[in-house]
Amino acid sequence: MSQLRVRKMQEFIKQEIGQMLLRDLKDTRLGFVTVTEVAVTGDLREATVYVSLFGSDEEKEKSFAALQNATGFIRTELGKRLQVRHTPEITFAVDRSIDYGDHIERVLKSIKDKEESQNRREGAVDEDQ
Repeated sequence: MSQLRVRKMQEFIKQEIGQMLLRDLKDTRLGFVTVTEVAVTGDLREATVYVSLFGSDEEKEKSFAALQNATGFIRTELGKRLQVRHTPEITFAVDRSIDYGDHIERVLKSIKDKEESQNRREGAVDEDQ
């Protein structure tokens, strides 16, 4: 299968599942969920949907469980919208890149704060001499 078709399919699936999460799924457990990426195999038989979950750990677990429950519905709706012979098998995975980015940002901020406080202390020592 051509790479162009796979990329188009990935983008289309990402958009359609995002729309379903906003408009079609009525599960109260579903919190703030964002589709960040979709990876489709070359034969278009399997799709891994990466999602970012926001909220407390308990809310994230409930949201992911709601997504797992809705997999059949999402695949059925996707099949109607895609109009292809075989609808890809959907698998959800949690995308932790945003959490990792936040962690890196906190580490860099703490390093910067330590350097600034050390520079202030050194400046105070120089003034005393």
